[in-house]
Amino acid sequence: MAIHYITQEVEREEIRMSASKKTMTLNLTDAEMSVLEDLCAKKELSKTALLRQALRLYQMVESRIENGEKLFFEDKDKKERAEVMML
Repeated sequence: MAIHYITQEVEREEIRMSASKKTMTLNLTDAEMSVLEDLCAKKELSKTALLRQALRLYQMVESRIENGEKLFFEDKDKKERAEVMML
């Protein structure tokens, strides 16, 4: 359910932003580039599409945290829950 919500938010934002795009250069370490390329292959996305999704996800999480909500990772088998802290 949450993944579907995030996907809908990303799609709406992509439509809104498609009219005005800017170009930038991004410097990554070899390790960071490797992670980016692996994620792109796994998700079958371009680097641009993956970075846009990551940025929008970060923006949504930041907004919700600013509104007093919290983000957790939960392991139901171990019955453990850890709060994600944003810098």
